[in-house]
Amino acid sequence: MSRSGILAIMATLALTATVVAQQPPPEKTIKRVPIPMTSMADGAEMYTAYCAACHGKDGRGDGPAATAFKTPPANLTVLSAKNGGKFPELQVVTTLQWGPSASSAHGSKDMPVWGSVFSSIGDQAQTKQRIYNLMKHVESLQTKP
Repeated sequence: MSRSGILAIMATLALTATVVAQQPPPEKTIKRVPIPMTSMADGAEMYTAYCAACHGKDGRGDGPAATAFKTPPANLTVLSAKNGGKFPELQVVTTLQWGPSASSAHGSKDMPVWGSVFSSIGDQAQTKQRIYNLMKHVESLQTKP
């Protein structure tokens, strides 16, 4: 093969690589699925089923779905540290019940409103119990100073 033939092949490969490199990455989407049933008494089980995909197994905001959001999920392990060393129970319960507020450090409105989700699978007392036990599990994820 002549030198000009080799150069033509190399130029074609370089141009192809440039075109491929300029293609935008495929858009990531969040798959919405029906809520799995969990024990309302087990905060860790609920966290794994409902929260870990976004917030990560350990609550650091690094779950497998986290990269699909424009605003990353909150790092739940530093809630106490950001609140003067005291875990903000009421804020977490409110966020779980009604969703993140516009001023919330939680992040975007992409988070499901768990109060309404839980009420679709149980009565008001069961919904409150689920939210309380889930909040207590999030409290257990706090990093120690």
